[in-house]
Amino acid sequence: MNEAISILQSLSDTLWLSARTLLPIAGYFLLFQIIYLKLPTEKVLNVGKGLLLCLFGLTMFLFGVEYGFLPVGEMIGLILGDLHYNWILMPLGFMMGFVATLVEPAVKILCYEVEQSSGGAIMEGLVLYTLATGVGAAVALGMTRIIYGFPIQYLIIPGYLLILIIMIFTPPNFVGIAFDSGGTATGPMITTFMIAIPLGAAEIIAERDPILDGFGLIALVAMVPIFVIMLLGIFLERKSGE
Repeated sequence: MNEAISILQSLSDTLWLSARTLLPIAGYFLLFQIIYLKLPTEKVLNVGKGLLLCLFGLTMFLFGVEYGFLPVGEMIGLILGDLHYNWILMPLGFMMGFVATLVEPAVKILCYEVEQSSGGAIMEGLVLYTLATGVGAAVALGMTRIIYGFPIQYLIIPGYLLILIIMIFTPPNFVGIAFDSGGTATGPMITTFMIAIPLGAAEIIAERDPILDGFGLIALVAMVPIFVIMLLGIFLERKSGE
């Protein structure tokens, strides 16, 4: 009984948090509706229905994160980090990052828009699987850092320097796509699930600190996709020039 009450209380708190998040958006819409838009009543009602659906979806997602993604991710990290062969975190991290990217809504939208904007010259599937490979590699790098305990600066600083160098050789139309890919890859699916695994692993692996070693994975997830999408652009440019 107490557990049910606790769950309902948590659900209520999540609903209120989602409502507070959406209220400013609804307020801006009403302000523009009164001053500029002057949309017919039917369209205003449709916007209202959309906001209600968004409120429901956001509440369920955040509630699922609290009771599902984060606890499960941390348990996976604790179990794998406690193994004698904890190197398995690296290939498993790659696979989890790869699969999580394939179902990331923001990534799918980005890949779709890239294909539409390029008139089909840059295929949606190609960008999606390239991006998923980059995220998988980023997660594997993050797990490697936790296992061996070296600072994240050893990856971030050389990584962005390399990106700046490769940018010189990247086709201009791929530079923007690459940087947007980095931001899009750190969407809700990847962030909520993958951030808990390294925290669990850092907590159980000897001489690792969850604060010092457990965080930083999302920074890698934002960086590596930029690199791989730029490489994709260079490859496609050279292939088209043959």
